[in-house]
Amino acid sequence: MSKTIKIAGVPEHFNLPWHMCIEDGEFEAIGIDLQWTDVPEGTGKMCQMLRDGETDIAVILTEGIIKDIVAGNPSKIVQIYVQSPLIWGIHVAANSNYQTIADLENRKIAISRMGSGSHLMSIVNAQNQNWNTENLQFEIVNTIDGAVESLTSGKSDYFMWERFMTQPLVDQGVFRRVDDCPTPWPCFVIAVRNEVLEAQPKIIQQILEIINTTTEEFKLIPSIDRTLASKFNQKVDAIQEWLKVTRWSQKQMQPAVLDKILEQLLKLQIIDKKPPKESILK
Repeated sequence: MSKTIKIAGVPEHFNLPWHMCIEDGEFEAIGIDLQWTDVPEGTGKMCQMLRDGETDIAVILTEGIIKDIVAGNPSKIVQIYVQSPLIWGIHVAANSNYQTIADLENRKIAISRMGSGSHLMSIVNAQNQNWNTENLQFEIVNTIDGAVESLTSGKSDYFMWERFMTQPLVDQGVFRRVDDCPTPWPCFVIAVRNEVLEAQPKIIQQILEIINTTTEEFKLIPSIDRTLASKFNQKVDAIQEWLKVTRWSQKQMQPAVLDKILEQLLKLQIIDKKPPKESILK
């Protein structure tokens, strides 16, 4: 009897290792039916899925899940998935008059949803620019397609999204990238609902062992750059550049790192209190 575990993540190149392990039958071989759901809406939606029990595991943006755990999401981080920062591109409609970040002060920001990475990183960016974060105005667009519609029609002015995933839209002349804003922390973590952690600790451990073996070797897979490029509609040289700057992790987050992230989220007013670390880390 195989054990069904539901997992959710964004349909992006970071998560290819999961799909490879699932397609190669590695989880199946040890009696785990790992069912993947693509969530193009991103972090805010995955937080909700964890809360509602629609998924057991989420591969999710660090700042988004920490914010939601602080707000009562009954889940914990079991390890870091991608250690390197996420490079967020700051995008405008290709034909807009905005040329520099300074032009975007007090302009309307397209975000996938409140509490999502696109929302939280627009606050990080505003703080970096010394803008008044109280003045930020948001337009909720749900997905990247929604952002294209919103920026093109002028309903909103700029949109922050992972730079490499947005590159095809820049290449096609839909968006123009004004600048980049890297996250000040490791970008993706693996979070699991507390109920599942308590009931199935061994299964969660086995899932982590399998994915970690794959991510350790991922960059060494022959022609992985071409595989990624064709799967995600990217140019091979853009993928090679992305592979250079991306570091997967096989380890749990250090309490000191979590502490630093909590301090930053407090300063950004993304969270209003600093809970004990054991409420966040497994």
